[in-house]
Amino acid sequence: MAKLFDMLKAQPAKAPIGDPQELQAKFKYWRKRTLIASMVGYAIFYFVRKNFSMAMPYFNQELGYSKTDLGMILFSFSIIYGVGKFVNGAFADRANPRFFMAIGLLGSAIVNIFFGLSSSLLFFGVFWLFNAFFQSMGWPPCARLLTYWFSRKERGFWFGFWNASHSIGGAGIVILCGYLIPVLGWRSAFFIPAFLAVITSIFLLYALRDTPASLGLPPADKKEPILTEEDTQTGAAPTYKDIFLKHVLYNPQVWLMSFANFFVYIVRIGILDWAPTFLMEAKGSSLAEAGWQVAAFEIAGIGGGVAAGAWSDKISGGKRGPINIIFSLGLLACILGLWLVPPGGKWLDGLMLMGAGFLVYGPQLLAGVAAVDSSSADAAGTATGMVGLFGYLGSAACALGTGIAVDRWGWDGGFLFYGSAALIATLIFAISLTIEGKRRAPH
Repeated sequence: MAKLFDMLKAQPAKAPIGDPQELQAKFKYWRKRTLIASMVGYAIFYFVRKNFSMAMPYFNQELGYSKTDLGMILFSFSIIYGVGKFVNGAFADRANPRFFMAIGLLGSAIVNIFFGLSSSLLFFGVFWLFNAFFQSMGWPPCARLLTYWFSRKERGFWFGFWNASHSIGGAGIVILCGYLIPVLGWRSAFFIPAFLAVITSIFLLYALRDTPASLGLPPADKKEPILTEEDTQTGAAPTYKDIFLKHVLYNPQVWLMSFANFFVYIVRIGILDWAPTFLMEAKGSSLAEAGWQVAAFEIAGIGGGVAAGAWSDKISGGKRGPINIIFSLGLLACILGLWLVPPGGKWLDGLMLMGAGFLVYGPQLLAGVAAVDSSSADAAGTATGMVGLFGYLGSAACALGTGIAVDRWGWDGGFLFYGSAALIATLIFAISLTIEGKRRAPH
């Protein structure tokens, strides 16, 4: 047990590499390796999370569970996942991401196996709550790695590039389940992804390391201090409690991004979790067709995240607010379009979903980047964990709200819910413009 805790601890700094050429070569190699490995790992986290959404129509048809029953499971998952993301964000700021991320993925794989062996609503709920906790160990170590390996001046683009892992994983699992479930049954959607997750957790142990300093390398930007100038003037490094209070709890930008993310996630998770059921019931799509249509949402999200990050770096000079406002307004238009397309217009449904995917992943990404920009690298996991906590509180509200709204008022009620959320997110992003940049840690 002691060895396990030692492995989970953040790795100490090694003696700096003296040879400039060796240093540059090693930095480029490990930065690329860290980026790719963390993207692969996080994409597979989605394989043992979003499989539930593709199996939901069969829980309804074969096991007789209502949308409200399933909404309650998703609601509970989102609460545990959101709280876990915040708590594990604090742990990840002091942990070795190599083991932290691998343990979370392995735990999620094991829970998926037990879920696939169950049929009771009670056990569905219990196992999916355990899965929520293990899933919450995925993003915080990635936030730590990205913040240390990429400087702020390029962070928008590379966070956006990394954000493609959400879409790759989300698209991959809906396509896979679209073919697995009709042939092998809904349980295969949990067993086969679990096997892939076990293999990937071993890969993460091989491929990942900790911060650049743990390999004898400098920070991504030598001019960017881990602590602010005000912190260093005290003569002693502040405690983690001091960093948390100053850079997270008393940081208005983190709070605004958290509230905005609450409403962004209502839309994002609403589409991911409920679109297969909506497309089958209201638009007449088969499960395989619905899988491809939702995959289009995810694939478009790759371009949306990269574009939003790059544009916020280059066009708006590192300010994330203007891009967030533009994307959120476009998202509202796509939600209305998907709602109003008549049944049978499957290509139009796909186009609306692609537009929504491109546009929702911009604010989903930049809310976290804005929180990191306004805080400290030593609190990156906690700051993004705070934003993530509110995102999944929004996901919880989406799960329960959609289930109740659709059971009572049909899909019209569900889409009014999503449209209102997109509008409120836009207003919060507009408010954030008044303070963005005022609390940035100095370069």
